[in-house]
Amino acid sequence: MCARGRMRPISDALAEHFEVFNYDRRGRGDSGDTVPYSVEREIEDLRALIDEAGGRAHLYGHSSGAVLALRAAAAGVPVDRLVAHDPPFTPNPGGDPARVRYSTELERSLADAGRGDAVELFMGLTGMPAEVIAAMRESPAWPGFEAIAPTLSYDSQVMGDRDCGGAIPIAMLERLRVPLLVLAGGAVDDWMKRAGALVAEHVSDGRYEEIPGAGHAVQPEAYASMVVEFFAWHDAERDAAEAASPDFAA
Repeated sequence: MCARGRMRPISDALAEHFEVFNYDRRGRGDSGDTVPYSVEREIEDLRALIDEAGGRAHLYGHSSGAVLALRAAAAGVPVDRLVAHDPPFTPNPGGDPARVRYSTELERSLADAGRGDAVELFMGLTGMPAEVIAAMRESPAWPGFEAIAPTLSYDSQVMGDRDCGGAIPIAMLERLRVPLLVLAGGAVDDWMKRAGALVAEHVSDGRYEEIPGAGHAVQPEAYASMVVEFFAWHDAERDAAEAASPDFAA
């Protein structure tokens, strides 16, 4: 339920060390949209952005964006290193039936032009109490939530809610050959931490770290240095390999 402005704190922190591209996914912020939607189209969007950035990139994704990043890397998008922050898979191998029901109800609400109902469904799925949701519906922020409500369906498809109940795509992860750091907030629900650890476990070059005291919200002061270190380690390895190459010219 956010656009690139909400990611500005982490992009600014990373921009002290790297060239950063912080973009609005389709249907959000300043980005346009076309139908029909497919996850493959979003992967194409990311590939096009990386092409524009020079052809290769380190990639950071948060929440459903972390899952999109994983799918893009597995699809062959040229990613050198990947940070997946709080990927919200369910750790249940059989998936979560509540995710399947959510996907079905979400599509029904959007088909009936019930954008507010779609937002409420999503907030309920995240565990927000009904009284808080009711108060949110009366807040000035609500029209902004309704404006991007159709993209909730996009996230649901990225997560695989209808197809597999948001289960971890183990076969896809086992094919991934990109060095991966999975971050999880130490204060998030245990199911999300278990899911993050399982994601890292199924990637050949994957590792998992928790951010003490951090919730699901983006808090760059708590973890930006971890991301910088992980990305910079790859850059140092690459530079050393290039220096050792017979074709290297000083």
